[in-house]
Amino acid sequence: MNLANWLQRAAMRWPARPAICSGIDTVCDYRGFAGLAAANARRLVVDHGLRPGDRVAFFMKNDPSYLVGMYAAWWAGLVVVPINAKLHAVEAAWILEDADCGLCITDAGHGPALHEAGVALHRILDSAGLADADAAIAGGFESPAERRPEDLAWLFYTSGTTGRPKGVMLSHRNLQVMSLDYAAEVAQVDGEDTALYAAPLSHGAGLYNMAHVLMGGRHVLTRGDGFDPDEVLALAAHHGRATMFAAPTMVRLLLDAAIASGSDGEGIGTIVYGGGPMYLADIEAAIAHFGQRFVQIYGQGESPMTITFLSRADHADVDDPRYRERLASVGRAQASVEVRVVDEAGRPLPAGEIGEVVVRGDVVMSGYWRNPEASAGALRDGWLWTGDLGELDADGYLTLKDRSKDLIISGGTNIYPREVEEALLTHPGVAEVSVIGEPDPRWGERVVAFVRANEGAAVDAADLDAHCLAMIARFKRPKRYLFVDSLPKNNNGKVLKTELRKRLAGPA
Repeated sequence: MNLANWLQRAAMRWPARPAICSGIDTVCDYRGFAGLAAANARRLVVDHGLRPGDRVAFFMKNDPSYLVGMYAAWWAGLVVVPINAKLHAVEAAWILEDADCGLCITDAGHGPALHEAGVALHRILDSAGLADADAAIAGGFESPAERRPEDLAWLFYTSGTTGRPKGVMLSHRNLQVMSLDYAAEVAQVDGEDTALYAAPLSHGAGLYNMAHVLMGGRHVLTRGDGFDPDEVLALAAHHGRATMFAAPTMVRLLLDAAIASGSDGEGIGTIVYGGGPMYLADIEAAIAHFGQRFVQIYGQGESPMTITFLSRADHADVDDPRYRERLASVGRAQASVEVRVVDEAGRPLPAGEIGEVVVRGDVVMSGYWRNPEASAGALRDGWLWTGDLGELDADGYLTLKDRSKDLIISGGTNIYPREVEEALLTHPGVAEVSVIGEPDPRWGERVVAFVRANEGAAVDAADLDAHCLAMIARFKRPKRYLFVDSLPKNNNGKVLKTELRKRLAGPA
């Protein structure tokens, strides 16, 4: 079944319900939302020659036209390829080529840069007008294109340790099951609920739109550039019953803004947090101020938003003798998946022993786009090997201990050191480099680069910063450069990142 069938169903059942809002202003009701999706679906097919199964990318900031464009793509039977709007245009152009996208829908802030990066103008469509009912062409397709449950719907590119991102293939079934898990485990939805998008639609926050479309909920886009906690608090108070996904950093910023303004979080129904480690002190402080409005989820792009959850009841059960221990966990398996902790051979480990977290179920990806080797490494005997280390207790609560990969999570965004290292190594003055994450009280982690310069080379932090900005997204660049005479290595010549972490943890 096509995901767009949910929008068609909502438009039939609740045509006059507010559907999409920009700030406090209503853009369209559900009848209008479905009409815009159908009209723009025809535009994608007739004007741009796209056919079911073709890929259409989205490289833009949050905007009502993002939601309209996604459902237009699904209505036409196309595959949505969301691209992080913070990426460098060169990085986005690589994704467009790898995914063989026939079209990229973008905004005025990204389109010119994409063209300068080598993308032909006929493959770039400005999003302006997609959500404008008066500008929409007439005669949209009456019903969404036929799609099988296993057909590709969402091709999400996640960074990899090889330095190139991998395309996670998610089907209509995957996303529908994920949405039903949301309703079953995270938060029930009806027409009075508000999905407040304070984080990018290209990632986890955007995936939660489907549960709200299914039940005719309201979708509210912020107007600020980036995350503005004061705007979020104001919009939640205005619309009411707001649910939002937030990285731990965003929860901390929201708490600080609420304390400063005297807000108690009026209108916030549920804050779903995840995407990185949440400090126990921070979630305790947030609960103390906002009350029990929190649910934690643990997932990956390969099993989106759906591995484990720590329920609202878990957050509220302060009388449980293991409350703080539970609060430091990521909860128990969601309804549609099985979760295990296994040894290197894939054998399940008993409660309390640390191993790799694996998961299987109808929400797990079918594999990586055109990358059978990576797919075989991640999917073994029906299980997704997450690369995360953790332990299960006797009651099924999972506590993450470390990452087997060197992933850095800063502000809820994944950064892989290899990408940064490869960029720095193209600088003529850099001989060796090793990148690690350093704990940061606000962002979770920040990127630190240990650099050994070529003999006689005059290299400083400002020079390397400028070099990175020309190569990779701004958020990936190191926040600190440490120049060293040598890097610690083992007998095989591999850099010992554990030793570098010890240096950071030692006396300044």
